[in-house]
Amino acid sequence: MKRLALLLVCLALPVAAAEPAKDAAKPAINLDIGTPPVIVVKHSLAQRTSRLVRFYEAGEIGLGDDGLIYLRDNSKMSLAKRQIAEKLIDQENPERKALIQALADSNGRRDAEPEVWELMRARWHAQWKSGWWLRDATGKWSKKP
Repeated sequence: MKRLALLLVCLALPVAAAEPAKDAAKPAINLDIGTPPVIVVKHSLAQRTSRLVRFYEAGEIGLGDDGLIYLRDNSKMSLAKRQIAEKLIDQENPERKALIQALADSNGRRDAEPEVWELMRARWHAQWKSGWWLRDATGKWSKKP
């Protein structure tokens, strides 16, 4: 009987050791991961950036606290220019959201979308040039120093 109990205890050890720790740290998010979905979205965003820069520099478009792009001042814009800006924004923001999803998926962490958003917001803010406009959480605009 003792031998049977000892055998059962020994057999249970490898199973218990193989279970992942419930409090194990999750792997860090890699924002520079190069999976095809991430590459495609980043390429599309990069292509549009050159067209958005003139609006950023003119102060007509700015970066929101949430990481999305917003029309800031269209008072001096012609109708055609405003329509171009709005179309670019309408293309940019959904692709920023798609990038977040692609990064979370590519990192095997679909549950980490809020964390990816926070990391990308910080990256976009850091890439923002001095003099370009930022909108805080209350909707107030200010120039980046």
